[in-house]
This record gives sequence, structure tokens and C-alpha cells, in this order.
Amino acid sequence: MSVLTNVEVEFDALFQNLNGKSERPYHQIRKEAFESYKQLGIPTVKHEDWKYANLKGLEKHNFQRATEVNVIAEDLSALPFSTLKGISLVFVNGNFVPELSSDLHNESIKVLDFKQAETEIPEILNQHYGKAVDFQKEGLSALNVAFAQQGAVVYVPANATLEEPVLIKHINDSRNLEAFNAIHHLTVVEKNAEVKLVEIFQNVGEQAAFTNAVSEIFVAEDGRVDYYKIQDENDASYHVGTTQVVQKDKSYFYAATVTVNGGFVRNNLNLVLDGEYIESHMYGLYIPNGNQLVDNHTLVDHRKPNSESNELYKGILDGKSKGVFNGKIYVQQDAQKTNAYQNCRNVILSDSASMNTKPQLEIWADDVKCSHGTTTGKLDEEAIFYMQSRGIPKAEAVKLQLAAFAEDVVSQFKWETLREELDVLILQKLQA
Repeated sequence: MSVLTNVEVEFDALFQNLNGKSERPYHQIRKEAFESYKQLGIPTVKHEDWKYANLKGLEKHNFQRATEVNVIAEDLSALPFSTLKGISLVFVNGNFVPELSSDLHNESIKVLDFKQAETEIPEILNQHYGKAVDFQKEGLSALNVAFAQQGAVVYVPANATLEEPVLIKHINDSRNLEAFNAIHHLTVVEKNAEVKLVEIFQNVGEQAAFTNAVSEIFVAEDGRVDYYKIQDENDASYHVGTTQVVQKDKSYFYAATVTVNGGFVRNNLNLVLDGEYIESHMYGLYIPNGNQLVDNHTLVDHRKPNSESNELYKGILDGKSKGVFNGKIYVQQDAQKTNAYQNCRNVILSDSASMNTKPQLEIWADDVKCSHGTTTGKLDEEAIFYMQSRGIPKAEAVKLQLAAFAEDVVSQFKWETLREELDVLILQKLQA
């Protein structure tokens, strides 16, 4: 029986294994989230925000939570991005694997797995776990908050800078089972502190896997966070991920989300700008082909005056793939002198591919500068013809055009090594 059809038994078993910690505040949040999940369930196409992303296919699978880890270092070395250097935390089917991870030995900055954080910094979990993500309205976020027992907890105290990037690697091992994992990451960056985060999602094996991931990121006054999310999963995989960010005065947040592969991908990126003089940037690139579906939902909520957000998402769609972009910008009544920009551009390479876009802009303030736009079309045939006239074969001309289109997003990557490895992976996908 799938874990998704046996949730009450699974949840009771979870609480029985908490070893006397069930009364801690962050575990009580789990109970609230589970009650929400029982009311909300898994979303269907009847939900407006899930109109083009049908999760009914989950019913065909027997998803199980894996307790044993059979992935070894040689398995990881065969995957892209294996040479990246940083503070690495590796999770296999949602289980933290210390022998594949690295340690941060620092008295103030903490990069821990969830169980370590329960012992070393339980107050951070009590104050922040489940406090930003809207599990009262989002069924799969509620499922995550209720069930997640593992994840990364990153705490950067005031005035500290973590020079090395934090690499959070998620490996779904679906060689011997259809794996389900609910994983929850928590990052707290205090006043005038700084950190770089990279989340990478990959597969070992060809069977289906279901990842339900939530990342909560709290950025205090003058804090800075660079956040990268890269997805390179198999065609049988399901991925529903929510990144929820709360920013305070004069903070800076940068996000780049790149989906190279994945059967069913839903990315929710929600920013709450709860302060003045905040700067936020959101970049996205998705390259589905075959029968892949990639659905990006973004939300930027401007609550206070004098802040700026900038958003650029680009898609390249081939085969029978489907793309979705739904971008919302809210400018609340008190958020005067807001600058908010949003742009989504897409290239369709096949008559069988489709793209659905829905930019939304709701403004209750009157002294603002806001814009949004979206375009979907085919490659510039005149440009390709010009390149052919200069001796470049058509296939090479098309590849160069697509690479240039994608580069608008990839060039924004501040970490050069990551950008170079991603360029290679993107070119491989464009040649497929």
C-alpha cells in the first residue's frame, strides 16, 4: 500500500518514534499541518493553481518511504555536479547520509541535518519550522510539514559570512522501489549575515519517485542570500517543491531555478518582502522535452515601501512537453514606491509542445512602477537563415540560437564553476 493512501497510519507511526520529543513546538506544528492535509488532500485540476498540472498519475504508483540507503560515493561521482566544492549535505530518498556529506566545524555558524539541529539548536526549529509556508491552504505543503523528518538546517548568526556555498544534494534511488520522500530545509540568516545555498535534485535508477520538498528561508535586516535550485531527475519522477522566503529591511535575496529534466515538476517560489529597501531577484530556466511537464508558480508580496523585485523566466519546449508559468505580484496598500518587474519568454520547437502563461499583477498602492509581460513563439527563422548564409549548418545554428536564449538566465549565475557545469548539461539537453 502506498504511503499516500495510508497517511493516518504513517503519521501515527511517526509520532510514536519521536522518542519523547513530541511535545516540542515544532512537532506540534506537525499536528496542525496534518489536520490541514486531511482537509485539503492532494490538489486536483479543479484547483485554479493546478489547472494545467494533473497529479492523478500518482495513484498508479506504490510510493514507499525508504529506510535503507544503498547509494555509495561511486554512484554520486557518476552524476553531474559531483565535482562542486562546498559544505555538502547528501540526502538519499530523504535520509541524511553523513558518510557522503561533509562537516562544518564552526562554533557560531551551523550547517546541520535535522536530527543534529534538534539537539544543538532546537530553539531555531521552535521559532521557525513551518512558520512561513502556507500549509493551511496548500495540501502538499501541509503533507510536507506533517511528515518531513529530515532536511538541512542552516543558521548564520548576525554579522557572519559563510564563504563556502552550502550544497544540498537530493538523490532519489529508485532502482529497487518507488521512493517517496518529504524533506524540509530551514535557513535562518540573521542581521548583516550572508550565505550561498545550492539545492540539486538527481536520480539513480529509472523507476518513479516522488519528492515533496519545502525550503523555508528567513532573511533578517541587511542579510544576503544567493539561492540556486537545479533539477535533473528522470522522466518517471514527480517533484513538487516549495521555496518560501521572508525578507526584512534592506535584505537581499537572489534565486535561480533551472529545470533540465524531470517527468512532472512543480516549483513554487514565494517571496514576502516584509520591510523597506529590500532587493529581490528571481531567474528561471526550464527545458522540457518528450512528455515532461514543468510548472513554475511564483509569488512576490510587497508589503512595505521602497523595495524592488525583478523576475525573468525563460522556457525552451520540445516534443510533447508542457510548460506552465503563473507569476503573481502583490503590491499592498502600504508598499508605496515599489518597483516590480516580471517577464516570461518561451520558445516552442515542436507543434506538439504547449505553454500556458498567466502573469498576475494586483496593486493597491498608487505610487509604484510595475510591469509584467510574456511571449511565446518559435525561433527567429531569419536569424537562422543568416547564420546558414555564413556557412553555419542549420542544426548548429539552431543550437547556437537556443544556447544564446538560455544564456540570459545562466549568465546570472554568480558561481562560475556551477555555471560552467550547467552550461554543459544544458547543451547536452538541447542536442537530445
